[in-house]
Amino acid sequence: MLKEGQVRIPAGCAIAAVISREGRRMTGEAIIDAMRPMHARSNGLGGGFAAYGIYPQYRDLYAFHLFFDDRAVRKECEAFLKERFELVHAERIPTRQTPAIMDEPMIWRYFAAPLASAVAAMQVDEKEYVMRAVMEINTRLPGSYVFSSGKNMGSFKAVGYPEDVGAFYRLEEYEGYCWTAHGRYPTNTPGWWGGAHPFSLLDYSVVHNGEISSYDANRRFMEMFGYKCTLQTDTEVITYILDYLLRRQGMTLREAAAVIAAPFWSTIEAKEDPRERETAAYLRKVFPSLLITGPFSIILGFSGGLMALNDRLKLRSMVVGEKADCVYIASEEAAIRAMAPDAEKIWSPAGGEPVIVRVKEGACG
Repeated sequence: MLKEGQVRIPAGCAIAAVISREGRRMTGEAIIDAMRPMHARSNGLGGGFAAYGIYPQYRDLYAFHLFFDDRAVRKECEAFLKERFELVHAERIPTRQTPAIMDEPMIWRYFAAPLASAVAAMQVDEKEYVMRAVMEINTRLPGSYVFSSGKNMGSFKAVGYPEDVGAFYRLEEYEGYCWTAHGRYPTNTPGWWGGAHPFSLLDYSVVHNGEISSYDANRRFMEMFGYKCTLQTDTEVITYILDYLLRRQGMTLREAAAVIAAPFWSTIEAKEDPRERETAAYLRKVFPSLLITGPFSIILGFSGGLMALNDRLKLRSMVVGEKADCVYIASEEAAIRAMAPDAEKIWSPAGGEPVIVRVKEGACG
């Protein structure tokens, strides 16, 4: 797999998303178009997309997307999966020859259900079982990389500019009610296939513009709970933090946002509502190792919705727009206009204030 050299490159990165509140499914063409005016924010060392609602025929199965270095590694990983899951369908992920995309690994997907007996033996719930399987593959099977593992969703990423990555994966052939996208301009971490965004675990996916100066503290905390950062990019830890806070700790999206982009103590003390002040102080005290420091704008995708969030100082750009039932989010207004030229209510979220959009209940199946 292609990896970047030892040269430090100034930060850029582009993020974008679109979601239909009505659960209306859209092809990947619009989100690819959104990345074109932000081309200069990337340098060709990583691009990718996440899409929700794309596998309705397998909606109740986990869709594992994997990179393999070679056939022997693939066979070893398949044996691992067969011991722990019922494999319903397996295939190469369809791609098209794209001159700008080179050195591709083997790219496969597996639709699978956890073996009930194995889940019961481990005495965990189904999602925890799948999370542990993902971590085991990525740490114990060299040359195998799970880069997507949710239900009725999938991530698609590569070394390349995002518009080329979209063409490579034939995303115009998929339909989803929500899409996110990323164009990478790596700084301190390698440009390689596994290190491209989005980073996904279960149905969570994260695209990120920025740099995490708290990465080591964040990573060490997460490793105490079985999460392993193996994909050589700081953004990976954001996905695991959000899985830990939302799934394991049962937090709301706003509570999770208040942990990773915690308000300053002066802001907490100035809150008029005593309950809000108490909650904010509690989260700040109990989870200090999960505060993400450094500039960032992120978009979290999950089944049925999106959350966009800036760091508390708003050191990275992000704008939001609306048109009819759709909400658009991007690093630049130009990207929103590429998807919806007559979008309305263009605005910029405040630092540390999450923008949460949900699909109408029952609309995404």
